[in-house]
Amino acid sequence: MLESIWFVLWGVLWAVYFMLDGFDLGLGALMPVLAKSEDDKRVIYGAMGPFWDGNEVWLLTAGGVTFAAFPGTYAVMFSSLYSALMLLLFALILRGVAFEFRGKVDSPVWRALWDGCLWVGSFAPALLLGVAFANIFKGIPIDGQGVYQGTLLTLLNPYGLLGGVFFVLLFAQHGALWLAIKASGELEQRAGAMARRLWPVLLVVAVVFLAATWMATNLYANYLAQPVLWILPLLAVAALLATRAIMAKGSWGRAWIASAVTIVACTLFGVVGLYPAMLPSSLDAAFSRTIHNSASSPLTLKIMLGVALVMVPVVIAYQLWSYLRFSHKLTPEEMAREPHY
Repeated sequence: MLESIWFVLWGVLWAVYFMLDGFDLGLGALMPVLAKSEDDKRVIYGAMGPFWDGNEVWLLTAGGVTFAAFPGTYAVMFSSLYSALMLLLFALILRGVAFEFRGKVDSPVWRALWDGCLWVGSFAPALLLGVAFANIFKGIPIDGQGVYQGTLLTLLNPYGLLGGVFFVLLFAQHGALWLAIKASGELEQRAGAMARRLWPVLLVVAVVFLAATWMATNLYANYLAQPVLWILPLLAVAALLATRAIMAKGSWGRAWIASAVTIVACTLFGVVGLYPAMLPSSLDAAFSRTIHNSASSPLTLKIMLGVALVMVPVVIAYQLWSYLRFSHKLTPEEMAREPHY
């Protein structure tokens, strides 16, 4: 029972991370297209600046839960996906440094350097996370000892790359909607128009990804066994359609919420489909890392659950405060007075 509870919490933590940091990653990836001037760039930085580091807390929490609750899965994951995870880490470091260093020197060349780092540090994580999770859904070649029988190129299979493209588009639309909320004037309109243009492309890729998931993975087995679970993919589809309908009315805040529901439902669709596996093996199902053969002791899980019940609400309260505190729209004039970016 404890293993199942922590599996659900593990999935929810990933879903919350994708929902929150997804708009940062998507907006950073879109900045070269959306920003037409230095003022636009400063507004885009300001739209992400107060939130990005808090959003990444959920990534650390998801990784920490994997390590503490399912150490067997953590060990195999970080050895099997070592190269991809290191690339992800370096990209996230680049992004963090870009926020801190961009405004240190008043030089167009200097700022352009860190703008490039922000783009790499946003696009690459979105792509890599999609590739990694698609390969987990598909199953990775791990043997009975948990040793990865492949290379980095093994992960770059058609289904893995399709997952990467799906994540990039999902986050890009999410980021464009966030900018439409935070920006004003022409930049707001440009961000809204970008979100509208991305939606049909995202819809096509989502349909292709769902079809490919049926053929390349075993995710649908749990849904066929328990039809009530179909509420998750149906919720994802409904939220995606609602996003477009709300965008047509220019209600960016409500559209962003619908986009957030889409991301959460898509993530939970994959997690529920995996259960009870966490790292399926493509070589033999008996080699898979599951909640049963990779979990910590019951005492450890009980103590962790107590800590989580106390600390997670604190983190949520802080983040709610920060989002309310910085909920106002940004203008070029305001950002011109902000020396940090």
